[in-house]
Amino acid sequence: MSVDLSRRSFLAALAGLPFIGALTPEVLAAAEATGLSFGDAQPFDFDMLRKMAKEMADKPYKEPPRPNPDAIKKITYDEQGRINFNYNLALWRKGPSAYPVTFRPVGTYFPKSVRMFSVESGQAREILYRPDYFSFGPASPMNQLAPTDSAIAGLWIMESRNQADWTKKEPWATFQGGSYFRAVGELGQVGLSARGIALNVGGSEPEEFPDFRSFWIEPALKDGDPVVVYALLDGPSVTGAFRFAISRTKGVVMDIENHIFMRKTVERLGIAPLTSMFWYAEYPSAHSHDWRPEVHDSDTLVMWTGAGERIARPLNNPNRIIASSFTDHNPKGFGLAQRDRNYDHYLDGVSYDRRPSVWVEPVGEWGKGRVQLIEIPTDDEVYDNIGVFWVPEKQASSGASFSFKYRLHWLANQPDFPVSLARAVALRVGRGGEPGKEHPANTKKFVIEWDGESLKNIPWGVRPKVVVTASRGTLSLMRTEPIWYTPRWRSEFDLAADGGEPVEFRAYLEVDGKPLTETWLYQYQP
Repeated sequence: MSVDLSRRSFLAALAGLPFIGALTPEVLAAAEATGLSFGDAQPFDFDMLRKMAKEMADKPYKEPPRPNPDAIKKITYDEQGRINFNYNLALWRKGPSAYPVTFRPVGTYFPKSVRMFSVESGQAREILYRPDYFSFGPASPMNQLAPTDSAIAGLWIMESRNQADWTKKEPWATFQGGSYFRAVGELGQVGLSARGIALNVGGSEPEEFPDFRSFWIEPALKDGDPVVVYALLDGPSVTGAFRFAISRTKGVVMDIENHIFMRKTVERLGIAPLTSMFWYAEYPSAHSHDWRPEVHDSDTLVMWTGAGERIARPLNNPNRIIASSFTDHNPKGFGLAQRDRNYDHYLDGVSYDRRPSVWVEPVGEWGKGRVQLIEIPTDDEVYDNIGVFWVPEKQASSGASFSFKYRLHWLANQPDFPVSLARAVALRVGRGGEPGKEHPANTKKFVIEWDGESLKNIPWGVRPKVVVTASRGTLSLMRTEPIWYTPRWRSEFDLAADGGEPVEFRAYLEVDGKPLTETWLYQYQP
């Protein structure tokens, strides 16, 4: 698996191959008949990959290859959309896997080449790049790449080849750029991303972005079987071996195992990180950012603590970087949810109402640590400004190692949410006080909407009590009422608070001391 040996066979295979602009129909037909080009078979398993990552951690970091940076800079987002993979060359287009795999080109946002391997029966063969894997026009910057430079930057797992039109459908799982990956949710839409690891997000030290430098892909022999993807992580401060067993369900479920090895000490190590975008929502009630009522990929941080408490915390777009920590021991789960599913609340054509929610389910005991939420100011929807991940109590020092197992659920809602509890589904903020009376200065009214089966069984005439606390300020006008002609209830309260320091809220509904809802948390920034 030496880079140099693979490189030499790679160069030999490409000797004399013309640029894509000069490929004739006869050359393309011959390429389609022969399919992908492969290197020699080598034994492979996950234990070998783990040992490789551990050995790499003891050696100096080397940058991954970057083909012709000047040309790559010209492959913009729009230009990359005009570069197409030849589906007749897809890995496993004729089997044995139920799910063909296609590859993605380098570009402005993905400037580094990535090695790809096909694994069958414990034998790995490297996929040797040829320019005819991609089609593009004669004016494309891709023509400026040398034929010896691999232009593969990522992979797409396609829908089942047993569907006649699989080439016309979007991929259901993708890996491209750094250690980023994402999948389709059960509503048929992509949105937020996951990462292999997060380093120094929102900390005092610069954030580091390690790369998945190589992938090994095993076939799923029939529909519903998992596609297994192995990945080698490498960065200045860390190496790692990852195994993804990726199943196409009503959404996507990923069983993940990682082994992390620290080259250098880092301030903040994030496990099972999720990355999303939150620009603005219904709160505050007035804004002038954009013509749409709301713009976000996710609107709520959700948690299930080791002690069994269910928590929901609406996201913010703050005026400075905010790091919020939720200390826990053996958490049962956390994630980022898109809870507002009403199209009329977005009014655009990019399906924010259908973006997936992603739930992290730890497998085994994770011990002590904290769920860390990072909220970064943004003034546009093109930037991911939300991060959430698990920070283990153990210090990420040079020479340290970590191993975690977890399951990612890409669904519409978090799985296995108890029907005995209602969810907080909306938040609105306005001026405080009562109608027809003077509205006090420095006072805001907070309105939470709750929805769930537990609220449908409340006897007529009984009103749940909203139990709410605030880290500072004075609370008043607390009440709860049904929202007529819907199954929802609404609770509201006023907060009077001077100064600009954040206020931490905690609230839930109860009847006779029995909680009816999850615990709602919110950080209000006056």
